Amino acid sequence: MTSDIRSALNRRSILKTAALAGVAQITSPFVITARAADEVKIGFDNPITGVYAALGKNELIGAQLALEQINGKGGILGRKAELLVEDSTSGDAGTAVQKARKLIDRDQVNFLVGNINSALAAAMAGVSYEKGVFHMVPGGHTDPVTGTNCHWNVFRICNTTQMEANAVAGSLIKNAGKKWYYLTPDYAFGHTLQAGLEKAAAKLGGTKLGGDLTPLGTTDFSSYLIKAQSANPDVIIFLQAGDDAVNALKQAVQFGLDKRFHLAGAQQELEVLIGLPPEARTGTWVFEWYWKQPNVPHVEQFVADVRKRSGGHVPTARTWFGFAAIHACALAAEQAKSLEAVKMAKAMQGFKLPPEVALMPDSPFFRESQNQLIPNLFVGNAQAKGSDPEDLFNVTEVAKGIDAAGTLEDTGCKMTWPA
Repeated sequence: MTSDIRSALNRRSILKTAALAGVAQITSPFVITARAADEVKIGFDNPITGVYAALGKNELIGAQLALEQINGKGGILGRKAELLVEDSTSGDAGTAVQKARKLIDRDQVNFLVGNINSALAAAMAGVSYEKGVFHMVPGGHTDPVTGTNCHWNVFRICNTTQMEANAVAGSLIKNAGKKWYYLTPDYAFGHTLQAGLEKAAAKLGGTKLGGDLTPLGTTDFSSYLIKAQSANPDVIIFLQAGDDAVNALKQAVQFGLDKRFHLAGAQQELEVLIGLPPEARTGTWVFEWYWKQPNVPHVEQFVADVRKRSGGHVPTARTWFGFAAIHACALAAEQAKSLEAVKMAKAMQGFKLPPEVALMPDSPFFRESQNQLIPNLFVGNAQAKGSDPEDLFNVTEVAKGIDAAGTLEDTGCKMTWPA
């Protein structure tokens, strides 16, 4: 467990102990109520352990930096903001839901943030909708969260899987070929990402030669790689994330598949590229945020601030997801001048992130009647090394989010609001 995570959890324990001590010494209901109202609480229900632990760590670092900045400018509506951290685990929806209910019912958080795992994010969204709590999903990509299962109170920072597919499909068809074989993680994120790629590729003449579903936490991909090789595709599409992606790509290169086929996918992450040996940093991918943007305001300062908090490591897309999610919660309250969930959700319809939070061109905004952030996407190629030890991606195209997002009708979101 990282020192960042320990400090977050220890801080929470200290705050909880202090609160219990206060209750023991002062029994006046008025005093207890006043104490509870002193701070604005943000519940952070995200993986700290398991396959997605590295991604969760970086989302937490971004969230902590945002909280520091918010409190440094007077907090939320003049009140200090507090981050309450819970480990959802990487793949247990029951645990994520239990932690969400705990944060809402016992801790009485004003905001809920999470989850990286799309299935867990969707399950948590059901809880936050039931309870009427403003919910920000930083990094769970499956389309229905802001599509067919959209809710008035649930907002999302990361892209939908269809947006990622639309951004990269043209480049893959043009530069690598039309015959694709899919290796897909067997849960909501993988299913919708493959469906999105199939749809985007078909429009451009691409075909699916075959595919396999791989369980979350797979360590040996050899049987899947043998089948992919036998199909003789132009491109082997890897849709795994976290440790699964590291294992799959490392083994593909050990098998020499990179010499015969183009290895590629949609979503790729710096955490994965850092975890790979240099020879396995290959292929065409989409980054949802990248740290090398020399002409974009505030990015250089953000990189410097994160390096100070992370032992010199640059921010990843996950760091930005956590950072933007916490800032968006604060911005919702400030725009609404209220902590009432409906008022905050209404205030965020069409809202543009300010440049110091957006950290990319073209002013990302929350699409009205969907609550999906529409940011740019960074298409390019993994590289063994660059100008910095963590410069492992060469951006060849910045795809406009509004073009990748399609229409509101395409998403299937039919949002209803409380009476």
